[in-house]
Amino acid sequence: SELIKKAKADDRVAQLMLYNQHAQKMLAVTRYYVKDLQHAEDVLMIAFYKAFTRIHQFKNEINFEGWLRKIIVHEALSFLRKNSNLIVTTTDTTYEDKDYYELVTEEDGEDIQQVIDRLPENQKIVFVLYAIEGYSHQEIAKSLHIPIGTSKSYLSRAREKLQKKLHKTYFKKNGKA
Repeated sequence: SELIKKAKADDRVAQLMLYNQHAQKMLAVTRYYVKDLQHAEDVLMIAFYKAFTRIHQFKNEINFEGWLRKIIVHEALSFLRKNSNLIVTTTDTTYEDKDYYELVTEEDGEDIQQVIDRLPENQKIVFVLYAIEGYSHQEIAKSLHIPIGTSKSYLSRAREKLQKKLHKTYFKKNGKA
């Protein structure tokens, strides 16, 4: 597009226009990984800076939003690695405290995004990377510095919890026990 050509030529107005077009959606992507709004906004700014300094690498035949999303996700994961206290990377596979990890609430109308947001952080990140962003377990393991088996385990647990919640919500809405 003309706007991207101008942004590639270091036209700051064009870059600002691209930022304004994509910032809100990309902040939502960032928040999948970085819960704290202030940290997410910081990650977003760094990612946009990197995108604009590398925009000459963008090939017009691919989707700009997809290209930008990859930069955003990479930067969010980088932030999480640097701030490892914000993500649990345990390989412990036993969770005895069911009350603590139980996702199910009695509220009607809770959508899938709210269910995803309630997953433990490590499971949520792996689920989003795999199911939404399309990353492989190998890519996830490399990005998060965890074994491939741990990535698979987190995804399995996340799917189990999502299925349980959605199943319960379906039966509640349809008056079945």
